[in-house]
Amino acid sequence: MHKVVITDYLAPPADLEEKELEGLATVHCLQARSNAELRGKLRDAAAIIVFHEITLPADLIAEADCCRLIIRCGVGFDAVDIQAAGARGIPVCNVPDYGVDEVADHAIGLMLACNRGLLRVERAVRPTLEPWDKRAVGSVPRLAGQTLGIVGLGRIGTATALRAQAFKMRVLACDPYLRSGMEKALGVQRVDLPTLLAESDVVSLHVPLTDETRGLIGAAALTRMKPTALLINTARGAVVDVDALAEALRAGRLAGAGIDVLPGEPPAADLPLIKLWQGHNGKLVNLIITPHTAFYSDQGMEEMRLKAAQEIRRALQGESLRNCVNSEYLEPRNRAAG
Repeated sequence: MHKVVITDYLAPPADLEEKELEGLATVHCLQARSNAELRGKLRDAAAIIVFHEITLPADLIAEADCCRLIIRCGVGFDAVDIQAAGARGIPVCNVPDYGVDEVADHAIGLMLACNRGLLRVERAVRPTLEPWDKRAVGSVPRLAGQTLGIVGLGRIGTATALRAQAFKMRVLACDPYLRSGMEKALGVQRVDLPTLLAESDVVSLHVPLTDETRGLIGAAALTRMKPTALLINTARGAVVDVDALAEALRAGRLAGAGIDVLPGEPPAADLPLIKLWQGHNGKLVNLIITPHTAFYSDQGMEEMRLKAAQEIRRALQGESLRNCVNSEYLEPRNRAAG
């Protein structure tokens, strides 16, 4: 009987995983909150499931002597050293297709809330009930006819674009890896990043975290955006320089932001963006932060866990994997499994 380890986040019983792997593997939930808590606990694991509360660097992967698969239970896989895993002949997979609707809905929800000033107004009026009229919200631009710029037109970016079109928005997209002609099929306009930043009333990020995208939206990029624009990030926290974002919001060089992901989670209490969000300067800015919940729905969580377990079953039974993300780092003899 194989052993499958779930490193973090999920508390026992892992009923979905146990049912899918019944007769093939036992499932153990470690509930680690730090990498140190995993030391010595991965040696006999045939497969490792990683959620998002820990990382899996090279030194921990080196302890996984029996491992035949690491699966990131989610879309992003930057928390796993995929090159180190490949060097040890371990495929790394993700679950790229489970929460498309949830994240797209969340991105649109943040956009709508920032555009209408919903939370800022609600917070301001609640203590005194005044002013109980349109003065509370100030300037609200009509959303129809505005331009949404989507950075990264993959599954979630595409779903977001289609939703925005239903709101009668013009959609721009920047994605250097998009196949030619896809923008025509989707009815969006393909542009480079500087053009997207300059022309968009709302910029929504839907890219993975890579060396290319880390810090993509920094001080220079924020300067290119309209002072009336909104920034939405449901992708990866480190794609945005959050200190530069805090300064742009504080200085009024950006009209608002909706953020679901931060570079470090949970964030430090002294992070400038968090202090701004909490109103430490006495001013309510148009900033909404949600605690990395864009991916979540009851059904989406079940789908993600089930698909991860199904990938493990394929690996343990010697079948082809569907979502291997480190094929380029695997030895030639291992590539057939990916």
